[in-house]
Amino acid sequence: MLTIWVHPLGLAAVTRVLSGIQPSGELNLGTYLGALRRFSQGSGDDDSYFCIVDLHAVTVPQEPAQLRARTLSTAALYLASGLDPETATIFVQSHVPEHTELGWLMECTASFGELSRMTQFKEKSDGREFVSAALFTYPALMAADILLYNADRVPVGDDQKQHLELARDLAIRFNSRYGAVFTVPEPDIPRTAARVMDLQEPTRKMSKSVESPQGTVLMLDPPADIERKFKRAVTDAESEVRFDPSAKPGVSNLLSILGAATGHDPASLAGTYSQYGPLKADTAAAVIALLGPIQERYAALMADPGHLTDILAKGASRAREVAAPTLERARTAVGLLPR
Repeated sequence: MLTIWVHPLGLAAVTRVLSGIQPSGELNLGTYLGALRRFSQGSGDDDSYFCIVDLHAVTVPQEPAQLRARTLSTAALYLASGLDPETATIFVQSHVPEHTELGWLMECTASFGELSRMTQFKEKSDGREFVSAALFTYPALMAADILLYNADRVPVGDDQKQHLELARDLAIRFNSRYGAVFTVPEPDIPRTAARVMDLQEPTRKMSKSVESPQGTVLMLDPPADIERKFKRAVTDAESEVRFDPSAKPGVSNLLSILGAATGHDPASLAGTYSQYGPLKADTAAAVIALLGPIQERYAALMADPGHLTDILAKGASRAREVAAPTLERARTAVGLLPR
């Protein structure tokens, strides 16, 4: 997931939020607690853009019908999580052609060596029989995603720092060659958010892409599945309940999730438990209560796909109002004829 906070040029009092999630399947509890819930609770003064980055998804082979279904499902989960299409712009990346056109200009600006050093390419291509050229070049498209919306500061996690550095380098190089076109984004430390770890491997971030699904709680998991996953959550051979992420990652993960779901401090919660069983049960119950209303709203949204596609069409139109002028400045700068 790409998340950026943007101060639009000349609008220092307004914060523009841009987040992109691939439609690779159901979103998980970590994505909700760490991002979507924060965004839905954000200030109404924010200029918010939430993108389903379907072009990034097709860097690896996809089943077409499934990709379309997952794209619509991701949009529904955005809305079910509380994002308001009246105040937030929700759109599909491929519906805003400025992303791909600026992505090409960024490919022309990046070097082969820079793209070769991207660690995520090495990780995602390892062991694959087929590796697309787009999997190699997609950091250039990600740079375009950022630069199109005049990103001034970009809070990123460890897995995205390298991509942000590339976006900065490309903006600086482009500006040096053609004049001041892009805002050079600065890295920033994101606001504190819940960090949800895998229930089976609590030293690793919860992710849908891992081989075993038992450590990942999906936003659409039925209550029985959520209960089972938390009941089987890895803890340790001790019996003391305390918040100590280094020494007791499994127990601390449960406390963190319970705290995020109930609004309580994880360290304080630890003092109310003397056994792991009740902690697991209470955490499962809190997550079920948290996700229940979202699942109900999601079902209602998916029952009216025409309404969803209308929201996405309007969102794409609004996104283009910001992206198109940026692209036009870049086209003019490199010497392309006006359309």
